[in-house]
Amino acid sequence: MTANSADEILQSSFGKGLDGVLGLEVVEAGPDRIVATMEITESHHQPFGIVHGGVYCAIGESVASMSGFFWLQETGIGGTAVGVNNNTDFLRSVSSGTVTATSTPIHRGRRQQLWAVDMVDQDGTLLARTQVRLQNIEAR
Repeated sequence: MTANSADEILQSSFGKGLDGVLGLEVVEAGPDRIVATMEITESHHQPFGIVHGGVYCAIGESVASMSGFFWLQETGIGGTAVGVNNNTDFLRSVSSGTVTATSTPIHRGRRQQLWAVDMVDQDGTLLARTQVRLQNIEAR
């Protein structure tokens, strides 16, 4: 698979599934990082009026998985990557604004990958940090 077809696959999947429900939009995609944004609405809140922690977990999982997939295509390894562990730390609560998530590779190997995803508000304040371990899966 070429970089262009990997990009086409990612582009065709943007805004679908849970990402679409959350309103997650990818603004930059490459083999070394993905940047995505989401406008916070009341539908993202837990009962006390702040963003539900599960939203941050889901954003981290989505951004890391897309990053892992894109890297596999760029390197020629191919296949896809699925999450096998998601660890998210919640650092600051917010109830409105824009969340920007940026992925950074920690380890990328033939069998597994480890990605960090930092989520910040519009002022650059760190809200949450996710580490996602991905299992690389061969294409069928």
